[in-house]
Amino acid sequence: MTLIFGLLLDAMFGEPRWLWSRIPHPAVMMGACVAWIDRRANNGANRRAKGVIAFGLLALAFVLLGFVLAAIPGHAVDIIVLAILLAQRSLVDHVRLVATALRQSLSAGRTAVAQIVGRQTATLNEAAVSRAAIESAAENFSDGVIAPAFWFAVGGLPGLLLYKITNTADSMIGYRTEKYAEFGWAAARFDDLLNLIPARLSALLIWLTAPNRYALPAIMAEAPRHRSPNAGWPEAAMAQVLGVALSGPRTYDGVRRDYPFVNDDGRHLIGPADIENACTVLWRTWALGLFAALIVTLF
Repeated sequence: MTLIFGLLLDAMFGEPRWLWSRIPHPAVMMGACVAWIDRRANNGANRRAKGVIAFGLLALAFVLLGFVLAAIPGHAVDIIVLAILLAQRSLVDHVRLVATALRQSLSAGRTAVAQIVGRQTATLNEAAVSRAAIESAAENFSDGVIAPAFWFAVGGLPGLLLYKITNTADSMIGYRTEKYAEFGWAAARFDDLLNLIPARLSALLIWLTAPNRYALPAIMAEAPRHRSPNAGWPEAAMAQVLGVALSGPRTYDGVRRDYPFVNDDGRHLIGPADIENACTVLWRTWALGLFAALIVTLF
């Protein structure tokens, strides 16, 4: 029942500002560890080998920390750590803020969505801002809710901390740029591996919020069109459930990337109402995941 209580605790309280404004959030501490190895080891020759060794040692350290925490008697520590490292409530809150801001003005919407996506937002129109928010909702539901819950169910706190440090490292150094293509290779590939099952499980759960026998084959066909081997699955499912087109061209660091649309036949002119609908889908999907976890726990 530890997983159930962790999911419920996160959904009820999210990330209370009064707490994390006073002490560092564990995710921030993980980020500091990744930044430290980046500064220390990402230089000179043999960057891929250095990246493999540095990431391997960092992952091992967090797995060992997981075993230490798991050895504490009782289930309170497990529940608290799990609730802290899940992100359902905070994800929905941040995505919904984009809809609220977009209703105020396009400029406010751009500012709000810039907090949750990495692309350049200064020239996005209303549809592009909405699309970015919905994509973030789908991808981060997989990365921030289903994957941590899955790896906690499989490996307890060691599995959860291994996933979180890997995902954090991927988000910081897992880029195909001159600086990180070699050094971040191990983190990026291991993150792909750890998200392989959760991403597809997320897509299945999203689809089950509005099951349509025609949508499932479409999700399976559209997901590989995405630039990411995993993010395409929850995004393709969300696109089908909402009837919208996602992904598509965007700009990073001044460079336009002409990525294909996922569900190109869906609506392209979308707005705040569609973001709100995506948030509703997130809560319905979370409820399905909670129910599935309860069934697994009981039987």
